[in-house]
Amino acid sequence: MHSNEQQPHGEADLSAVAKLLAEPPRAKALMALLAGRWLPASMLAKEAGVANSTMSGHLARLVDGGMIVSEKHGRYRYYRLLDSTVAELVEVMARIAPTLTISSLRADTRARAVRRVRHCYDHLGGRLAVAITGAMARDGYLVAPDDEPLATADTPPDHVLDPVAVTVTRSGSAFLDRLDISVAPGTAARCCVDWTEHRHHLAGAPGRAILSACRDRGWLRPAPQSRALRLTGDGRGALEKLFGVDLDDMG
Repeated sequence: MHSNEQQPHGEADLSAVAKLLAEPPRAKALMALLAGRWLPASMLAKEAGVANSTMSGHLARLVDGGMIVSEKHGRYRYYRLLDSTVAELVEVMARIAPTLTISSLRADTRARAVRRVRHCYDHLGGRLAVAITGAMARDGYLVAPDDEPLATADTPPDHVLDPVAVTVTRSGSAFLDRLDISVAPGTAARCCVDWTEHRHHLAGAPGRAILSACRDRGWLRPAPQSRALRLTGDGRGALEKLFGVDLDDMG
């Protein structure tokens, strides 16, 4: 007689994920794909510093492992992260991983650009994102539970952070409407921990909408680095006025 009961699942096999990340080219590809866009294999190979043929093998492993997906357009194949869960995993690992040594002016320029403002999958990351989130919390547009306050520029650097659930207030809804962003009062959102700044930045639907609004208005432009964004002069002025923040170091 056969039992209809399903076999229970065992514990998660973390080693399978660790093996996928164990090779630097694969790890660098995942970091590049945090831009949230479809990227060609050739660009990912350049990011990782390996030949196109070598990168193709690494990307196939990531596809088979369920971390990225691919699509073919004409002669070329493009890749992106499977979903936001994979993006969150990569971001969390970036928070605890040691940093690579910067050994050239090009690498230093790149690191500074990524730290200033970048894509964090489908929302903003970097100092600009932290400044915007801090301003919204300061002005009462976002509220967090009393026992889970948002980390701002004044938070001690050794403070242990976790993602925080926040709520958009009535005044926050009215404020976002000025950016043509429709978010109902009481909407729940999430603030994740920025891996370079170790402060909270806004994610979820409001975070996605703010990034989209900034791009649509030309306040943010793509930078040469795949993940970085460039804050334009008009964008700096508009965001400083809108959020009441000083962005002089964001150029």
